[in-house]
Amino acid sequence: MKTLIKNATVVLPGETTQVDVVLERGTIADIGPAIQLAADEVIDAAGLHLLPGVVDDQVHFREPGLTHKEDLSFASRACAKGGVTTFLEMPNTIPNVTTQRLLEEKLALAATKSVVNYGFYIGATPENVQDLKTATRTPGIKIFLGSSTGDLLVDDQGALERIFAETTLPLTAHCEDELTVRRNRERLGETHDVADHSRIRNHEAAVVATRRAIDLAVRHQHRFHVLHVSTADECQLLAENHRLITGEACPHHLFFNTDDYARLGTLIQMNPSLKTADDNRAIWKALSDGRLQVIATDHAPHTLAEKQQPYPESPSGLPAVENSLALLLNEVNQGRCSLEQVVHWMCDAPARVWDLVGKGRIAKGYDADLVLVDLAKTQTIRNEQQLTKCGWSPWDGVELTGWPVRTWVMGKEVFREGEVDPTGRGHEAQFDHARGGYWATSD
Repeated sequence: MKTLIKNATVVLPGETTQVDVVLERGTIADIGPAIQLAADEVIDAAGLHLLPGVVDDQVHFREPGLTHKEDLSFASRACAKGGVTTFLEMPNTIPNVTTQRLLEEKLALAATKSVVNYGFYIGATPENVQDLKTATRTPGIKIFLGSSTGDLLVDDQGALERIFAETTLPLTAHCEDELTVRRNRERLGETHDVADHSRIRNHEAAVVATRRAIDLAVRHQHRFHVLHVSTADECQLLAENHRLITGEACPHHLFFNTDDYARLGTLIQMNPSLKTADDNRAIWKALSDGRLQVIATDHAPHTLAEKQQPYPESPSGLPAVENSLALLLNEVNQGRCSLEQVVHWMCDAPARVWDLVGKGRIAKGYDADLVLVDLAKTQTIRNEQQLTKCGWSPWDGVELTGWPVRTWVMGKEVFREGEVDPTGRGHEAQFDHARGGYWATSD
C-alpha cells in the first residue's frame, strides 16, 4: 500500500518545513514539495505537524508475571495513542529476563501482542556475566544499583567491575545507592508519610550511585546511559563526562516535585524519588544545553488500589506512555522548548543511544514510524479514557494543548482520532551496535 501525506509541516533532520511524505512497504519512500503520484491513500494534513514516532527507551509493561497491572496488548495500544511507535522494556518482569532464552521468549510474546515496535533489555545479576557477553537481539544490559526484584540487584563491586570490563553491549542502570537508602530508612524509622520517600531515597542516594557507575564506565571505557536523572548534581556529573556517557529525564522528574506530595500523595511515589523544584529546573536546563539527551517515561503502572495503599505499603511507579508526548507538546505551546527539541529528546536521541536501525527520523529509507500532531488541539487527561490497563494517570484533570491525532507503525496506521487498531502488529526493533551510540552518530 502506498500512502501520500500532503501539506503537513514536517520535522526533518536540520529543518522544519512543509513537504509531502510517501509511505510504501513500511518505509519512507520519498520526501519533497508537492509530490504528484498515484497513491492508495492521500491524507491532507494541512495545519498539522508530522513527527517521527517516539522511541521510549524505558518502560515496564509487566508481562509476564504481573499482568493484573499492565500487559503488552494494553500498553502497546496506549503507546499508539500517545505517539510512541517503539518501546524498549526493562527486564524486571517475572521471571527476570537474565538469559538469551528468556529474552527470546519475551520477543516471541510481543510478536503476537504488540501494536507497536518492541525491544527488550537483558538484566544483569552478580552471576550471569557469561549470558551478558553473548546476548543478542537486545538494546543493551540493564543494571539495578538499588533495590529491585528477584536477583537483579548488583551492588557488589567485583561483580560490577566484571560486567563493565567483560561485556560489550551498551550498559544502563537504575542509580540509587543501596547502602545510603538503608541508612536513611533506619535513621527515619517507621514512617507513614510518603514525603519521607524522598528523604529515604534522597539526593545523596542518587548522586553516589551515579558517580559510581560513571567511574566504572570511564575506567573501562564502556558506553553507559544514566536512566531517570532526578538531581541537579547528576546533571553536573554528566556534563563532566561527555563523549561516553548519556543520560535521560522522565516526565515525573520534570513536572512533579516534593511539593506535590501534599496534593497527589502516593500516586507520585517513584524510584528514584521526586526531588525539589530546583532540581526540576536544573533537569530542564540540562536538557536544553545538551547534558541530558533523552526523555523517556519509566512507565511503571500499578493498579489504583495498590497505589492508594498507605505508605510504605504503596509501590513506586506510575503510567506515562499515553500522555508523555502531549505533555511535551504543551510545553512547546507554553514556549518552554521547541518542537525540534522535543523530536530530538524523544525520537532521534534515543534511537542513536541504542543504535536503532531506521528509527527516530523522518528521512528517505527510514521506517515509516510517524505521528501526526495537532498543536492547537486542547484536551483534558481523564482516568476513564486511559488505555493503559491500570486505568489511571497522575495527570488526571490536567488540560494540555497539543496532541497526537494519527500514528503509523511501519507504514500501517494504528491510531486515528481516539481509536486504536488492535489488529496492528509492530516489529522487533533492530540494533546495529557497531555504530557506536549517540556520540558516534551525532550528524
